[in-house]
Amino acid sequence: MATIINMPRLSDTMEEGVVASWLKKVGDKVEEGDILAEIETDKATMEFESFHEGTLLHIGVQEGETAPVDSLLAIIGEEGEDFSALLNGNTSAPAETKSEEPKTEEPETASSNASIPEGVKVVTMPRLSDTMTEGTVATWLKKVGDKVEEGDILAEIETDKATMEFESFNEGTLLHIGVQEGESAPVDSLLAIIGDAGTDVSSLVEAHNAGTLANTDASEKQEEAPKAVENKTETVAAPVETVSNNKGGRIFASPLAKKIAKDKGINLADVKGSGENGRIIKKDVENYTPAAKVEAPVATSAATTPSAVTNFAIAGEENTSEVKNSQMRKAIAKALSNSKFSAPHFYLNIEVDMDNAMASRKTINAIPDTKISFNDMVVKACAMALKKHPQVNTSWTDNDTLFHSHIHVGVAVAVDEGLVVPVVKHTDALSLTQIGAAVRDLAGKARNKKITHGEMQGSTFTVSNLGMFGIESFTSIINQPNSAILSVGAIVQKPVVKNGEIVVGNTMKLTLACDHRTVDGAVGAQFLQTLKTYIENPVTMLA
Repeated sequence: MATIINMPRLSDTMEEGVVASWLKKVGDKVEEGDILAEIETDKATMEFESFHEGTLLHIGVQEGETAPVDSLLAIIGEEGEDFSALLNGNTSAPAETKSEEPKTEEPETASSNASIPEGVKVVTMPRLSDTMTEGTVATWLKKVGDKVEEGDILAEIETDKATMEFESFNEGTLLHIGVQEGESAPVDSLLAIIGDAGTDVSSLVEAHNAGTLANTDASEKQEEAPKAVENKTETVAAPVETVSNNKGGRIFASPLAKKIAKDKGINLADVKGSGENGRIIKKDVENYTPAAKVEAPVATSAATTPSAVTNFAIAGEENTSEVKNSQMRKAIAKALSNSKFSAPHFYLNIEVDMDNAMASRKTINAIPDTKISFNDMVVKACAMALKKHPQVNTSWTDNDTLFHSHIHVGVAVAVDEGLVVPVVKHTDALSLTQIGAAVRDLAGKARNKKITHGEMQGSTFTVSNLGMFGIESFTSIINQPNSAILSVGAIVQKPVVKNGEIVVGNTMKLTLACDHRTVDGAVGAQFLQTLKTYIENPVTMLA
């Protein structure tokens, strides 16, 4: 059955959107999770993800055109399906039809269990990233009995990528909370129930506990979850919450900013807000650096810093604390375990002379407004070596080996909660300075939790560098579906033999981890020899 896709509300102040580009055309097959279009809001240009599968039958807003929120954007359905009835009326009619259909079925599917009272909305765990299968409620910003307005932030939900604010698209009273703080629940499971104050929803809760609530309100699941997910690339501006400063004036801050400030012990009165009307938002608190203060001795006493007491055990006592695994940590563990235990790894080591590379880097960085790192040189060399050894630029599947004509190098970046791999697209076509700028930009976004899912997808090879930590040599786990990953160590000054004499030289060790299903030992060795030639003679990368 054809489904209408409306112009999404991608920010809390968005009233209309402009289609910057369509990534699908009429007749194309659409899978759940595919990016349909790039939509320009009043704040940013964002990717709009499909939560339906089928064929793109109709495009209602052409590239460059503007349309109000909730107007017809596209229609997805079965190939060849007649959707003319959806176009004959106004765009709101199909939406009503879509939401009313499940209601006619409700008595048949739920009469034996529980019917949804009029005005009650069942809110399910939203899918806030395309890889999210479950979410953890970090904090509830509303409690049972609280009034909820459309646009209010209900909770902060931790996904496998970040902790995000979840906005309500319904209004009423919060009647029930289905997932407590710190608990995890699968996507589309019961998160909360909103409705008129005093409404009895015990039958719905019982039906949920019995496992019979999953399909009681299909329309709500269709409408609620996508709206939450559509905001994944930009945190929705939270409703204004206020606290008082020392002078009795009001301080405007988002709930998430307040929580972070509380956790870090930051006085919001000292933070300058960059949001609308001076409101303090998440990044203001995260980027806040307290000014040096001269305080009375009692203010610097250990007794005033509870965290200092709880972080250290008293001598002679044994203490073990539990820290709940974050969704990102779980995702990393799952991906690395799958790679390590499914791909037969083998490792190749080589040592390269860095004297010429050091001299070349010094010359390049002497040019005004130019800055490259040794890692940028390694990334460029890898891209060029992959062109000469396409067997390394592959992916294994059960039936085929995929040879990639494009070269996208992933660069591992350490963040507070683990490891992410931003991807430098078409690396072989970029200069050293372009690679350097791209890596710095992506790494900064990753550390500030501003990187998008698209910027971490599509790598064909990965580089991991621990040289800045003084690590001389190490092995990495392959970042699937790549066939190989390069581990880069520190540059070490030591005696080397040159022209029959022992001199002081600068060397760096490289370790290539290969998937033996696609890369044989000789192929990996030839790749490393080519890589060594490029790194030891950087001028060859400029030819």
